[in-house]
Amino acid sequence: MKRLSWIAAGLLVAAPVLASCGTESTEPSGGGGDAGDGRALTVDSSDDACEVSASEAPAGTVTFDVTNSGSQVTEFYLLAEDGLRIVAEVENIGPSISRPLTANVPAGKYVTACKPGMTGDGIRSDFTVTESDEDVKVSEDEESLVTAAQDNYAAYVQDQSDQLLVKTGQFVELYKAGDKDDEARALYADARTHWERIETVAESFGDLDPMMDAREADLEPGQKWTGWHLLEKDLWPARAEKYAALSPKDRAFYADDLLKNTQTLDSRIQDLTFTVDQIANGSRGLLEEVATGKVTGEEEYWSRTDLWDFQANVDGAKVGFDGVKPLLEEKDPELATELESRFDELQVLLDAQRTDDGFRYYDELSQDEIKGLSDAVNALSEPLSRLTAAVLS
Repeated sequence: MKRLSWIAAGLLVAAPVLASCGTESTEPSGGGGDAGDGRALTVDSSDDACEVSASEAPAGTVTFDVTNSGSQVTEFYLLAEDGLRIVAEVENIGPSISRPLTANVPAGKYVTACKPGMTGDGIRSDFTVTESDEDVKVSEDEESLVTAAQDNYAAYVQDQSDQLLVKTGQFVELYKAGDKDDEARALYADARTHWERIETVAESFGDLDPMMDAREADLEPGQKWTGWHLLEKDLWPARAEKYAALSPKDRAFYADDLLKNTQTLDSRIQDLTFTVDQIANGSRGLLEEVATGKVTGEEEYWSRTDLWDFQANVDGAKVGFDGVKPLLEEKDPELATELESRFDELQVLLDAQRTDDGFRYYDELSQDEIKGLSDAVNALSEPLSRLTAAVLS
């Protein structure tokens, strides 16, 4: 299997969520919910639709009976409200097969997603879990918190890598076409988002990172420039002096090279496991990426799409923090509260820069706006630097 089969202990939402992938059958299992209380739902996953029988359920033990009526192997996800953090999943559902997903879910906002072909970001819908009288228990066992943090983060990284591979393939085809540059430019920042969310993991592969993400200004003497930013410059050459556009042959070569390296990255990521200190350090490292490249406007020098990267780095840092937060709340609740507040403050400033197409371009920001973002990053960086020591104490 490409992804982990795991038991999610729901560290990524307000209280733990216990999930079970169940066993294959040709009939719905019925699961752990009572059909009369709204906690037993059905999901019809076809090649182009994801039909959930209801858009809400009461808090407690909720069962989704997922039937694949399509022609491709599919997966079903229950995601947190941000659409990034995996709460529970059931995978490898073949055509004409039904499998249950049972989860103990607290009240809140969620997202459901089917993934026909097990690629991309899936066919998504909002899902609400309402308050109920059922007690959704919080596990305080440290070992279970650690295990769940590790499994959830590995699943998140694998999912982002999968989406990166799909979007990179789409981008490469548009770029190679030669007459679809506007479409390639429109997809560039979106595809890069999945890289930036797991950037510290990608950077751990020292041979791939410089081939995929090197900026021209950072090239070592004699280093051949390849990867995202070379194609970025070719698509946005306005800031370059006396720039000679790449030939169709060179376009194909460098685009195919980027896709090949992305495929290699994805294959390596599927086998990764993470320790709690790696998750915490990764969260801190992603915020350092913001401070050293995104808030300064140096990362996307040609396209000026730095705020897309900024948000993606923050997304990844927040997912890492949320994963270890239940453990941190046991060890240093004051630090957990401070970090949550600092993340929220930074997100408010980022949300103020959103547009219908994503974000404002970096050169549209005023110096006061840049300083405000920088100050919020610095305010978060200090307590985040204490995260690893706190969770290991």
